[in-house]
Amino acid sequence: MKNSILLIAGAVVSLLFLLLNTAIFEALYYERQFSNEMYNQNLYFVVAVVTVLVAWVLAAVFYYVINSVRFSRWWHWLCVLGAACVVAPVTSFVLCNNSLSAEGYDFSAQLFSFATVDLFVEAVLFVVASFSMRWWSSNCRHTPIPE
Repeated sequence: MKNSILLIAGAVVSLLFLLLNTAIFEALYYERQFSNEMYNQNLYFVVAVVTVLVAWVLAAVFYYVINSVRFSRWWHWLCVLGAACVVAPVTSFVLCNNSLSAEGYDFSAQLFSFATVDLFVEAVLFVVASFSMRWWSSNCRHTPIPE
């Protein structure tokens, strides 16, 4: 029962992030012209989807694909967290930079700062996803913190 509640709570947190992405991102990083263009081109939603997908997919890969006793230590989980914290911001940076450059804007410096904010958001969502789904893993359910 507790495991199902945690999975539902993680899904709700991710869904709330997807619904409130603009407010959350603008609360964490706001620069008037950059934020207006991100909003006008609906890039906040694109970044939010990338962030949530990377968090849940990499957590699932760790707990259900890798799922090995040899890789069930906290530092292995930390490596996957690190990978998630690189993949999501870089992907978001590239997608946003391509979209904004196509419109004739150069927001490279602002995008770098925004990608740094996205890195921290990704870390939080990865932890949420990990604690939501780790309970059904046969070998890694005690990672990163034992029950």
